[in-house]
Parts: sequence; C-alpha cells; structure tokens
Amino acid sequence: MRASNRSDRSDAYWRRNLQYLMVLLAIWFAVSFGCGILLREPLDAIRFGGFKLGFWFAQQGSILVFVVLIFVYVGLMNRLDRDFGVEEDEGSA
Repeated sequence: MRASNRSDRSDAYWRRNLQYLMVLLAIWFAVSFGCGILLREPLDAIRFGGFKLGFWFAQQGSILVFVVLIFVYVGLMNRLDRDFGVEEDEGSA
C-alpha cells in the first residue's frame, strides 16, 4: 500500500471518528443542557416515575443518555474498524 493511500485512509478514518463524536456529543448536550436546563419548565408539566420530567433529566436522564451513547459509540467504532480493516483480534485482551 502506498504511503499517500494509507494516509488518505487514515484521514478518512479519523474524520468519520470525529463526526461520530460530534454527533453523539451534540445529542448529549441537547439532552443534558436542553432538557435539563432550557426546557425544564415545560417538561416539569410531565411526570416520570413520580418526578417532574425536567428534574429527572437534570438529575438522571442526562447520565443515562450518556451511558447509552457510550455503547452506541462502541458499536459505531467497531463497525468503522471493520470497514477500514483495523479491527482488533478477538483473542487479544
């Protein structure tokens, strides 16, 4: 493989990785800041598990969304690694 071709593939890999990161962080920001702070009052009209929904997002919702986004990121990166042929061996730890 030529060095320029390898460099192009590496650039494409990291560009897609950064796109994934930006989208997932934007989702987390929208949930934590948007739902927990900016939209708190309208969401407080809705009850979730006995708590006002705005309060729930501020206290627990954004953390749960963050944990879910971590698993989504792992799945996306595993697929990206497969697409670019840089996946880890199953036996290595």
